[in-house]
Amino acid sequence: MEKHKLELVGITYNQIESGVYAVILREVGGERRIPIIIGYPEAQAIECKLQDVVTPRPLTHDMIVNLMTAFGMSLREVNIHRLPNGVFAADLLFSNGTDTRIVDARSSDGIALAIRTGAPIYTSEEVLNEAGFLPEETRPKPRSSHSTDRPLDKKLSRNKAEGNELSRLSESQLNEEMQKAAENEDYEKAAKIKAELERRQKEI
Repeated sequence: MEKHKLELVGITYNQIESGVYAVILREVGGERRIPIIIGYPEAQAIECKLQDVVTPRPLTHDMIVNLMTAFGMSLREVNIHRLPNGVFAADLLFSNGTDTRIVDARSSDGIALAIRTGAPIYTSEEVLNEAGFLPEETRPKPRSSHSTDRPLDKKLSRNKAEGNELSRLSESQLNEEMQKAAENEDYEKAAKIKAELERRQKEI
């Protein structure tokens, strides 16, 4: 089976259904993208790593990586596929240097681990043909209830509004709010505040 390497583009928010997000993957060397519907906790786990948010205690996927390190294991690759009901799933290929094991997992967990370990993410030509869309399309055509996503331009508008709100706060206020967000385990908010602080540093 021909494998296509994927890279993470980002996460979008589904405004129609509260608490629902979509992680967008793009084929390396190509234009096709795959939207995978995930929940808030999974989006939080991925976003925290993308924004390098430091949490008081290890999150679940950080703990898994720590366990892998402690037992001399590594994640070699993540293979995204679709189940007969249309839901995305992942096969995680682990190795201890001599033996390899394949573990079934949710696609979101596979992605969260891959970005923490640097493991490559792959999928098949069949999945790209069935669930992929081209970025120039104004809206991806629905393949199933598990592969739809609202337009990215609406997500950008939402992010812009949130960014404007954060831009009114002073640097000390932002640091205080980020600390509170981390203590309350609101890591999505903490990631956004960290991004705003980094943006200001670049302007200096």
